[in-house]
Amino acid sequence: MDPELLEWITARRADLDELEEQLAKQLVEVPAERNELAVAERVLEPVNEQLAGERASAAPMPGQVGGRAVMLIPHRTPDVEETKLPPDYQRILAAVQQAAGPVMARQIGEMLEVDVSVRAKLEPLRGKLVTLADRGWLRKLPDGRFTTCL
Repeated sequence: MDPELLEWITARRADLDELEEQLAKQLVEVPAERNELAVAERVLEPVNEQLAGERASAAPMPGQVGGRAVMLIPHRTPDVEETKLPPDYQRILAAVQQAAGPVMARQIGEMLEVDVSVRAKLEPLRGKLVTLADRGWLRKLPDGRFTTCL
């Protein structure tokens, strides 16, 4: 037999033996890794569901009015924190809390740097104040001023 051919066959056999060893090792590793992934899925699934629930309960829930998306303002209860309010409502609530006493919508507008000389900018603020009062976050006094709840 040709010595070059014999050398090629020997080298090829060594390559195939090495490849077979690598494949046998992978055949053992693949099922083990699949089992690890299955365990990870079983652990992550309830964690993802819990996180999704926490995110959903932490964010204000949007609603639909007349086909338009609107932000629903939750009623104030012992288990509902101010952080459940949309950011602009949180700012309004904080401004009323910082005031020395009952305040008019115009005063809150000035505190929040709203152009109170423009009625179209003041009225939405007044509407938000009324909404906060309706939901128990603020008190609206008979004279139209707003104050914090006791």
